[in-house]
Amino acid sequence: MSQIAETTTLLHSVEAYVEQFIKENVDPNFVYHNFQHTCAVVATATELAEYYDVSAQDRLAIILAAWFHDTGYAGGWEKHEERSVQVALDWLASQGVSDQELLNNVSGCIMATRMPQQPRNFLEEIVADADLSHLGDVSYWDRCGRVRQEFNLTRNHVMSDQEWIDFELDFMVHHEYHTEAARELFGDRKSKHLQQLYKRKKALFPDQTPTNLQELEFSKKNRKQLKKLKKAVAKARRDEDPDFKPGRGVETMYRATYRTHVNLSSIADNKANIMLSVNAIILSIVAANLFPKLDANPHLTVPTVVLVGVCLASLFYAIQATRPKVTEGKSSLEDIKARRSNLLFFGNFYSMPIDDFHYGMMEMIRDEDFLYSSMTRDLYYLGVVLAKKYTFLRICYNIFLFGIIVAVGAFVIAVVIDNAANAQADLPLELLAPELLE
Repeated sequence: MSQIAETTTLLHSVEAYVEQFIKENVDPNFVYHNFQHTCAVVATATELAEYYDVSAQDRLAIILAAWFHDTGYAGGWEKHEERSVQVALDWLASQGVSDQELLNNVSGCIMATRMPQQPRNFLEEIVADADLSHLGDVSYWDRCGRVRQEFNLTRNHVMSDQEWIDFELDFMVHHEYHTEAARELFGDRKSKHLQQLYKRKKALFPDQTPTNLQELEFSKKNRKQLKKLKKAVAKARRDEDPDFKPGRGVETMYRATYRTHVNLSSIADNKANIMLSVNAIILSIVAANLFPKLDANPHLTVPTVVLVGVCLASLFYAIQATRPKVTEGKSSLEDIKARRSNLLFFGNFYSMPIDDFHYGMMEMIRDEDFLYSSMTRDLYYLGVVLAKKYTFLRICYNIFLFGIIVAVGAFVIAVVIDNAANAQADLPLELLAPELLE
């Protein structure tokens, strides 16, 4: 069996095993650390692994660790990571897996999910970020409520609304994603969740006036926490003011840049059309007037071939400059949620279902960061297309310029040589071979 087939079989087997294991061994009171959470971590870990295009062996270690990282909850929440490692190693041994490097990577990645997270290498960072990806995901509020419920059911830890919000704020403020991909995918939404938590805190408890020394110390702690919170949500400050609108300078910049790109594209198309017309006319004239006369004027064959070659090469690059290229035309919902898609260009959405496109556009309208990010991406790719157009045009004009000079020179040389040959043939015999007359 090939390595790829073995890996595929192993991943199918581990999914079925973990689902059955959690169902039979993990207390249902763990309403957060359940199979649903495990599947979400696996999906995110897989996405991060593909984002960085890690090797097949490293990808396998990441996914296996994601599947097993919470199986240790079968023995309770304390030190569950160690038990998860043992469950993983026992199962892998039963599957005949003996690669020590793979086993070490799986163990390390599982241990990297222990709080506070302290991953030691890149693979562990990916799994650690995947484990807490819900902090910056649309599922945050549901998962947050489940954590609170789980604390109550499994640790007999009942918290008031204020205590819970303070707990979440403290956890979120002190948490940082380890990989750049996770920060890009989940950082902005996590910042918005932080703001929403703080707003809920202020709405529930607007009067935070300290009444004694203990409350004064608590208020100081909150002020420090708020200062750190403001730094963490710097990217999302615009959300604090619902009436915020970008300055006219920003809007003018985008408008002027778009207009410039459109004008440059139109100029490029016009230049290409000029070359198409000129070369088509030259080829028509050559075909109608020169080709029929080549039998009688064989000395013009080479210059004619040069001229035709120049025109065909110019036509080729002029057509390349104007030939439309359409992309796949489909962006996934995952791309939209991760704010990676650009729905402003038809080539990116013409194959999408209308519901997905509508959802993406509504998200873009509601999220100014998404909107301006899409506009920026659109400008970038417009510039890439323009660069290709002008590259082809430059080649086209260079071929035409220097090719025409070479072709005209070839015609002149051919005519001069032919005239010289004819003149020599017309000389009297006594001038060509006087010795014959003697």
